[in-house]
Amino acid sequence: MILYRLRCSNGHEFDSWFKDSRTYERQEKKSLIGCAVCGDGKVARAIMAPRIGKKGGAAEIEAAPETPASTPTAEQQQAQQQMAALARHMPKELREALMKVRAEVEKNCEHVGDKFAEEARKIHYGESDKRGIYGETSDEEAEALAEEGIEFGRLPWIPRGN
Repeated sequence: MILYRLRCSNGHEFDSWFKDSRTYERQEKKSLIGCAVCGDGKVARAIMAPRIGKKGGAAEIEAAPETPASTPTAEQQQAQQQMAALARHMPKELREALMKVRAEVEKNCEHVGDKFAEEARKIHYGESDKRGIYGETSDEEAEALAEEGIEFGRLPWIPRGN
């Protein structure tokens, strides 16, 4: 998996995961990548700083203090507020499509809250039954999952009522 920072012709920047660089190039050539903000099909890679993992980073992630699933962290609250603001400015069709995706995920997958990375690892390594899950994870945890070869996707989680 590879993470690219992308920019549309309207200047919006967003991150997107791809299987590999060839997958990105094929999708970009066929104009299959749309801006996550405005839906613009003219998207190109933006300049981004390389991410270099720290030695022992996985142990640091596992040792991080746990927060109760019912109490969102300040980072999660900020992300929810940003998504709500984004939802107000995106095209109606895109917002409706993302709400349908959310409904399907909620209907067919198990919510594991902030234990997403932990549960995804258990499923990947056969320690837990294979099933669809969804939840929250930090950028660092998502990067560690990708480095381990654990397949997952990140979706814009549109708040209800927008």
